[in-house]
Amino acid sequence: MRSLWECKDWGKYIDWECRSGIRLRFEKGVDPEVKRACTEFVWWLREEYEFPIRVPIYFKASKQLKKQTTGETCSATFLGPFDLHEEPYIRIAVGDYEDLLRERFHGDIQEAKDNALAAILCSIAHELSHYFQWIKRHEEWDGDGTYEEVRDERQAVYYAREIVRDYADVVDHP
Repeated sequence: MRSLWECKDWGKYIDWECRSGIRLRFEKGVDPEVKRACTEFVWWLREEYEFPIRVPIYFKASKQLKKQTTGETCSATFLGPFDLHEEPYIRIAVGDYEDLLRERFHGDIQEAKDNALAAILCSIAHELSHYFQWIKRHEEWDGDGTYEEVRDERQAVYYAREIVRDYADVVDHP
């Protein structure tokens, strides 16, 4: 059961009209294979889960991002505004795809590609887990729009792995 990601009545969290769904935005220079894999994954997510407040995901061609709240570098980030009526967004750096391929290559290029792409898909699912935390536990959200608690990070890591495993179980491999 994916209780963080699922809800029978989003109205108990959101009692106003708002845009919903996921939107993808790819920066020029993002590898076409990464773009394809991310697009297919998100299409599957849309079929499986409801996204009650619109969340755009910005894919950056860089290897790292700078967190707007702290200035630290990271590979992905979720920004959930303090005001639940404002739309959140996710940014994911995918410019390290070639590095991920090299790290994961052990003689089988298709396996290396699958593993490198799975790492990127895990980043999407991880940040979307923070999105659901933001909606469901908004009263715990701190003023700068970030989650720093160990519990929430552990939960996001867990759900990212499980969601990507669910996807891997249904996706066709060439």
